[in-house]
Amino acid sequence: MTEESLIHVLLIEDDQRLAALTKEYLESHGLVVTLKSDGDRGVEEALRHRFDLILLDLMLPGRSGIEICQAVRQHSDVPIIMITARGEEADRVMGLEIGADDYVPKPFSPRELLARIRAHVRRVRGKAGPRSQVVSVGDLRLDPKDRTATLAGAVLDLTSYEFSLLQAFAERAGAVLSRERLMELAKGSMDDAFDRSIDVHVSRLRQKLGDNPRRPTLIKTVRGIGYQYAAGDE
Repeated sequence: MTEESLIHVLLIEDDQRLAALTKEYLESHGLVVTLKSDGDRGVEEALRHRFDLILLDLMLPGRSGIEICQAVRQHSDVPIIMITARGEEADRVMGLEIGADDYVPKPFSPRELLARIRAHVRRVRGKAGPRSQVVSVGDLRLDPKDRTATLAGAVLDLTSYEFSLLQAFAERAGAVLSRERLMELAKGSMDDAFDRSIDVHVSRLRQKLGDNPRRPTLIKTVRGIGYQYAAGDE
């Protein structure tokens, strides 16, 4: 295994037993894990070094998982999997709304966690490189250089904002994105953000993609949270 193919994970978890077991399991499967047990050291490590993914406990001494996630999101789109003490909807929504890509409730299956880590890293590495690189998800192809989009070879007639929104979806295919996160990623004008809601833009995108609004297969609604663009392997 080359250095480039190694998966570097930052684990921020204050439960020493759980942290040790998780680190040992992931490392036994070839991952490189850096462990921090409090929020202050965790956010410092996250902002100082480059990781392929961050595993982040919601409840931490020092800075909370919410504060760490918000701080990281100001500088990086690194995948973040939030570890929550409960599987309640409020916890899931909170984590996803502040920019996390996924969540796992305690107690969790180490095997499932490993699979999720690898899936997120695969998606990110699939689009690694400069932002001008062509993005392909299933039959969808986006070229950020000339801002053109095709679906199954057919050119899509998109506004600039619609292209930016679709690009945000495609680059994070499979991840659930809140409306606020989509607004940040699309980086539209203030007029775009306030005159028309994300829901309206998504509705128009679905129409142009030929996605049935009653049973969408490409841009799916995740009730109470936001939207998800179907990954190419789904």
